[in-house]
Amino acid sequence: MSAVIIIALVFAAIGAGGGWYVSGMGDETAPPQQAASATTSTPADSTESAADPSSSPAVAPRPSGLVASGYVVARRQATVSAEITGRIREILFEEGTQVEAGQVLARLDDTRARLTLEELRARLSSSRSRIGSLSAQLDEARIVLERAQRLAENNIGSEAAVTSAQAQVDSLEAQIRTARADVSAAEVQVRSQEDLVDRHVVRAPFAGVVIAKNAQIGEILSPASAGGGFTRTGVATLVDMASLEIEVDVNEGQIQRVSPGQRVEAVLDAYPDWDIPSHVEAIIPTADRSRATIQVRVAFDERDNRILPDMAARVTFLERE
Repeated sequence: MSAVIIIALVFAAIGAGGGWYVSGMGDETAPPQQAASATTSTPADSTESAADPSSSPAVAPRPSGLVASGYVVARRQATVSAEITGRIREILFEEGTQVEAGQVLARLDDTRARLTLEELRARLSSSRSRIGSLSAQLDEARIVLERAQRLAENNIGSEAAVTSAQAQVDSLEAQIRTARADVSAAEVQVRSQEDLVDRHVVRAPFAGVVIAKNAQIGEILSPASAGGGFTRTGVATLVDMASLEIEVDVNEGQIQRVSPGQRVEAVLDAYPDWDIPSHVEAIIPTADRSRATIQVRVAFDERDNRILPDMAARVTFLERE
């Protein structure tokens, strides 16, 4: 029993010593805790320091000014077609093809037109040959006339022979004039038919890029038709990429902040980090009554293949300093 009491007293003494050691260590670490709280208890000072421009890196400010949204449009865009109705025989392009002005895009079936052209050329050749034949007859008739006149002067021939020879000459001259008129008419018909044959060829009216292929081989092309089924009104949609610009609508109350030639910064939704230098090309001199807006055309200062028709864009009209 006494041994148990002695062991208990020993453990009690050890516990008292450990407590004294721990309390002593706590007193020594107290001053550092007070210093940390002193440095962190001034959040206002740290906020002011962060707000100070001299203590933070410089950030380029965004340009200020009137902001408007719009779309990229082309000033020159056309649905290319033929002037006649016909079946498409050949197509010489695909979407995205860069074409030059006058380049052949498609051909229609011109078999009948060429047959008619050959017939008219044959008629023209026949008319020219007839002129040659009549000219030879006229030369002979003039010789006969001269002979009859000499005989009549020498009282050998009759006046009736002279009159008949003169009538033959006059008749042949009239026939030659008619034949020459026929030749002129035939030449006009040939040129007209050649033009008709040429109209079976569809050419690009200006240089640009084909953005849509609207027809296929075998379909009927009819510019006067409403389309549908196998009938097409055009073979391609052509855009002049050099004519791309942005059209935006500006509120009537803000239009006084926009002027022709004003510097503009354009940003495409597809490339939000690309600032495109631009300028105000024109302010359309009419307002939209239903929306109370005025249309403004913005032209790009630089061209880039990334700019495409119908892209959404946001423009900032930079304020004049």
